[in-house]
Formats: sequence, structure tokens, C-alpha cells
Amino acid sequence: MAIDPDWLDEGLAHVWLPYAQMKTASRPLPVVATEGARLVLADGRTLVDGIASWWTACHGYNHPSIAEAVRAQLARMPHVMFGGLAHEPAYRLATRLAAMLPGDLERVFFTESGSVAVEVAMKMAVQYAMNSGARGRTRILSFRGGYHGDTFATMAVCDPEEGMHTRFAGVLPVQLIGELPRDAESFAALRALALRHAGELAAILVEPLVQGAGGMRFHDTEVLCRLRALADELGVLLIFDEIFTGFGRTGAMFACDEAGVVPDIVTLGKALTGGTLPLAATVARRRVFDAFWDDDPDKALMHGPTYMGNPLACAAANASLDLFGREPRLADVARIARQLEEGLAPCRGLPGVVDVRVRGAIGVVQLAPMPDLRALKAAFVARGVFIRPFRDVVYLTPAFTITNEELGVLTGAIVDVLRAQSC
Repeated sequence: MAIDPDWLDEGLAHVWLPYAQMKTASRPLPVVATEGARLVLADGRTLVDGIASWWTACHGYNHPSIAEAVRAQLARMPHVMFGGLAHEPAYRLATRLAAMLPGDLERVFFTESGSVAVEVAMKMAVQYAMNSGARGRTRILSFRGGYHGDTFATMAVCDPEEGMHTRFAGVLPVQLIGELPRDAESFAALRALALRHAGELAAILVEPLVQGAGGMRFHDTEVLCRLRALADELGVLLIFDEIFTGFGRTGAMFACDEAGVVPDIVTLGKALTGGTLPLAATVARRRVFDAFWDDDPDKALMHGPTYMGNPLACAAANASLDLFGREPRLADVARIARQLEEGLAPCRGLPGVVDVRVRGAIGVVQLAPMPDLRALKAAFVARGVFIRPFRDVVYLTPAFTITNEELGVLTGAIVDVLRAQSC
């Protein structure tokens, strides 16, 4: 039997784990090294990682190009404040992101986390209305099944009934939650809801193509076209939360590229640094920025995280973008999509499986009734993989550099475990 290292035993008395009831939570697996698409545990076991550390490690772990860029930046300058000072990694990164994104998405505001990036987007939208003379536009329209973060403002725009934050319903500001308009009838219902609150709305907020942590739910590009038309009709901003979908996960570099829709604000994070350092960005179109460009200091965006534009993180992000430029990452995603379709197909005939779906490098098996998540996680580890199912879905979001053999281990483990569970 494996013996956990001393640091784990001692630290568990002081660490507060994420998304866990500490009294009943399983002991976390002690990881001592990473390599490619694998996690090395303290007892010497190696697990194929199926979720790339919450979808961040798009190039796999320990990519030498990113590691070297961070080492070189650390030797020069690990950090300086972004207020009143400038440094090359952040300014080059902002320029590159503006060039990559569609339309005139050209002003980049850096933060350290996706939740904060979404909060900044919401703050921009509300202040855009204020600066434009539209008083009373303080609410955001978001969608059931959506997830945008765990900070207070973002909790208010997550799914209010199925999400993790229902206990805070009496504390959070009341936002407007609608159904994604998947057809003409549901669009008419959403439009009617929005028109009833038109004078209160500052923006529409959506995860484009995939609602991630809310349940890995997919929708097509027409949904986003309808939302663009609705935002224009109402005179409000359209915000795409691409924290999950950005940087190739759905098959295009950004989901907005695939949809052919230019949002007014887009949020980026997770894979931005290739899974190495915390960094996020909120990118606004020219007309949004222009509403803040004024001689009046009160019209400025008063926000500034301490580690905003951290040089180490920006160096990692620039190295990650270099890899997208010289290595076939989108072709990797297409390869992964094909293998996910084939590898997960046997799940369709298993009892308790209600849906199997794939989009880009995202594979989802939806279950009913709710599974025993702890038993599933343990069964996956026993088969040499790290897969973290949640709610009623077992999903894969692997590194884009994962080998076909490793991906086969992941899909095979899902088929075997679910087949065993159904016996």
C-alpha cells in the first residue's frame, strides 16, 4: 500500500481544498512531477491526465519553450507594477492578442484569473453605459447552464438553480437569467424577456459554443448570431466568456472565429499561458474603449490588480502563442476530436448513458441518474488515468499534444469503468 509523503499529511491540517466538503473529501493525490500528458505521483505511479489541469495545459506539461521563456524572464525581471511602469512581455502580448482576435477587439486589460477577467468585463459594460449617458443600465443577461466564476459578481451570472452558488441567492445582486435561444421559438421568448428589461440591461454574457463548468453543454453558431442581433437591437454590449473555449479548445483558435461573430468584449484565460502561470485578459472593442477616453477622470476604468500583467506570466503566454504559430495545434485538436468520437462511441450503448458528444478537444459522456462521483474517480485512478467527473458528466479535455496511445488509454478507461458500473 502506498504511503503518503509527510508534506501531504502535515499540510492537510492547514490547506482548504477547492470544491470540497473537507470533512468527507477524499485525500488528494500527491503529484511530484509532470511530463507531457502525464502526472507522476509520490509513490511512483504515473497517470494519464484527461483534463489538462482544468483545461490549461494545452501544450502538455513542461514544454521546454515555455519553460525557457519563463527562466529567461525570471533572470531579467520577475515583476513590476503595471501602474506607471511598462514592460515588453505585456505590451507585446497585448499587441499579439489584438492582432489574433477578430474585428477591432484591440484593448487588452490584464488580470490574474478568469473570474476577475469576467468581473472586469461586467464592470466595463456597466460603466460603458454610464459613460455613454445611459443611466440605470446595471444588469447583465446571462444563461441557464452557464458558469462564469466563483467571485461575487460572477456568481450572480451563473446558473441560479443548477450551479454551485444557489446558497448565496439572497446575497448576490439579481441579474437576468434566460434560456439559450436554440431555435426561433426560444429566441422569441428570450427577446421578449430582454425587451421587458431593456432599460436595465448593460450587456449579454455567454460562453460561446460550450457552457463549460455548468455541464459541458454545446450549442451551435446560430445561437451566437442571434445573440449578436439581440444585443444590437437592445443597444447593449455582447460579452463572450472564452476562458474555457479560447486557444483552440473547440477547434478554432477562438470560438468567436468559428461563429463569425465579433463580441464587444471577450475574456481569455486558462490556456493563455499554456498551463504554467496565472494570467487572464479582458479585451474590448474600440467603441467600448472610446467611451472611457475622456478628460473627465471619473470616466476612467478604476481597476488594477496587484499582479496585473505579471512579466513571468506574459512571457509564458508569448511563448505559448509562439507554439500555436509553429506547431500544428489546431490539427492536433482535429485529430483528438476524431479519436474522441471513435473512442467514446461504445458508451452510447451503456445503461445510464444519456448522451455522448464531442466538440474539438472536448469529449463528454452524460449520465443519468447522478453517478457516485467518488467511486468513479477512484476507479479511473485504478486504471491509470486522472479524470474528474462532476455533476452528471464524465468529460475529457486533454492536452493538445497527447499521443493517440495516451488518448486511447483515457477513452478506454471511461468505457471500461462505465461498463463495470452498469453491471
